[in-house]
Amino acid sequence: MQSHFQGSDILSYLVLPQDYDPLPSVDPIEFLKRHLHELPPNIIQRFSLVTTPKQRTAITEIRNRRLKFTESRPRSLSFAVARNTWPTLWQGRERRGQEEGKEEQEWAKMSFLGGAEQQVGNLAKLLGDMEEEREAERVRIIRRTQANDDFVPEEESDSEEEDEYEVPEIQESESPEEAQALFERRVRERFIYGLLEGADYDSVDWDEWLDVEDDRDAEERWFDDD
Repeated sequence: MQSHFQGSDILSYLVLPQDYDPLPSVDPIEFLKRHLHELPPNIIQRFSLVTTPKQRTAITEIRNRRLKFTESRPRSLSFAVARNTWPTLWQGRERRGQEEGKEEQEWAKMSFLGGAEQQVGNLAKLLGDMEEEREAERVRIIRRTQANDDFVPEEESDSEEEDEYEVPEIQESESPEEAQALFERRVRERFIYGLLEGADYDSVDWDEWLDVEDDRDAEERWFDDD
């Protein structure tokens, strides 16, 4: 990955010496802190090769681009989509796959209008049940896989940061609305901190149109609302 990153070209574009400190190839985060707004999209996107979303969280402007993105309520972070994309973060107790099963039933009813109503209804229910079971099995597999990946012998575990973002169980006293709101907030927070695996960070982190006039004030207002 590092071999495809040409830091010398970036220095030349900014008319900086080749021995500039910090070098973009050696300390890309510190370099971005100083020159984020001076680089065009085709160059700035190269930093995805040498930085991770979690590392880029150290850059105030990028954190606040993510914050502004989450405040726009994007569909990719909506409850329905996020619950299926990151099922291990959702600890709700409803049967999984119900929404997918309902969509499958609606498709069958719309696609077989020429058939007898009873036959169409039976087919729609069958397809819906099958889709619900497929989705439930997909979630079970993801959770088993993550449980195996996350296992670390106690004497080797030294990451307090991971514990900080451990998914809490939904309390019995919480209403479905409260559980959903907690989940949505958890997804937004993990996105902002670069911890939402598989999220499209590049389209947000390098989008200068998401900049706000005073990034630090915007971030502090959001956390004050917590």
